Amino acid sequence: MCVNIGLTGGIASGKSTAAQILVKKGAHLVDADQIAREIVEPGQAALSEIAQHFGQDILKEDGSLNRERLGQVIFQDASQKKVLESIMHPRIRTVMMERMELLEKQHANDLVVVDVPLLFESGLAGMFEEVWLVYVPESIQLTRLMLRNDLTEQEARARIQSQMPIDQKKDLADVVIDNSGSMDATIAQIEQHWRRKGLA
Repeated sequence: MCVNIGLTGGIASGKSTAAQILVKKGAHLVDADQIAREIVEPGQAALSEIAQHFGQDILKEDGSLNRERLGQVIFQDASQKKVLESIMHPRIRTVMMERMELLEKQHANDLVVVDVPLLFESGLAGMFEEVWLVYVPESIQLTRLMLRNDLTEQEARARIQSQMPIDQKKDLADVVIDNSGSMDATIAQIEQHWRRKGLA
């Protein structure tokens, strides 16, 4: 029987790195971020709805979504973030479930990893056998996010604070992978849980 886990973490916690480690070991990945990008491509209904609400200047000249401008809007106004989520989340969830079901049919004995940044915030924990959290303390999140996205401390804090606190997620997760140390330490933890699931 197919094993499915929900993989989540705070922004800049290293969740995508953990997902790629699992893929290299043979897991099949459903990436909610990738789905989110696909559903706002030009011609998609979600993009039309976003432009209708946020205005045409949320689009680039070629008709694609100006993610940077949209990010500035939603990270400064929680009500606008909720509007965006109401447009995006149902569509992401539908595609995500379709892909999970397809992988479960095609790879009945394998691990299906579903990478969902806002898993707890979206109330999706019940969809998975286990939820694995990639964890780093908020201070490390802040430093990594500032470096990765070239943000000021204030901008980085606003993005971190738009999510559920990482320590609250830690209390809700079935498995916590501490990614605040070396890459080897992170890989060792993933190896341990891979074996525990009988996937060695």
